[in-house]
Amino acid sequence: MNKEQFQQLLAEKGIILSPAQLDQYETYYKLLVEWNEKMNLTAITDQEEVYLKHFFDSLSAAFYVDFTKEMSVCDVGAGAGFPSIPLKIAFPNLRVTIVDSLNKRITFLDHLAKELKLDHVRFCHDRAETFGKNPDHREQYDLVTARAVARMSVLSELCLPLVKKGGLFVAMKAATAEEELQQGNKAIKVLGGKLEETHSFQLPMEESDRNIMVIRKESSTPKKYPRKPGTPNKSPIE
Repeated sequence: MNKEQFQQLLAEKGIILSPAQLDQYETYYKLLVEWNEKMNLTAITDQEEVYLKHFFDSLSAAFYVDFTKEMSVCDVGAGAGFPSIPLKIAFPNLRVTIVDSLNKRITFLDHLAKELKLDHVRFCHDRAETFGKNPDHREQYDLVTARAVARMSVLSELCLPLVKKGGLFVAMKAATAEEELQQGNKAIKVLGGKLEETHSFQLPMEESDRNIMVIRKESSTPKKYPRKPGTPNKSPIE
């Protein structure tokens, strides 16, 4: 996906990018490749692939969820900033918090935010399990998202404790979503969520399957969740 296709396909979805925003994506791409030589941020470094599989893919959440209003977003395990930084560039009204367990990624994100002149972004070096127990963050976010971090039963335990009652958990997944959802249904319910809708589509050009699951937080998460670091992965709620 070249830059013109990126701009045009987003415009078809109602996301109109200014020249300044397009420059921000270009700077993001350059910094990603530059820093990737020093630390492992992504296996994808070809420009057209980054625009498709990182930038466009991250923004696909906005085809189904309204990001135009002012809201607080937490991105769990964002790695090199996906999906929240591409979303923040397109929707500057968002207040973004990223939590990641690897400090070197946080260093990259700090530098990236300064270079892109992003405001209302903060980066937290922490495990999602301990972050979700922190009263400053627990049930504080309008929307929590994660992209390909863990299977649904595990991901729900890492993300739903951070969502405000009435807020959304938006999980971005590849092809195995339906099977994952069946296994994750119990966890979603136990943690206070309810599946609102699942959107399935194909990423343009390469036509790979994508699924976006929108879960509404209906009731508070029981205090015992999330459990200790590593426990959700070892023994998921199933």
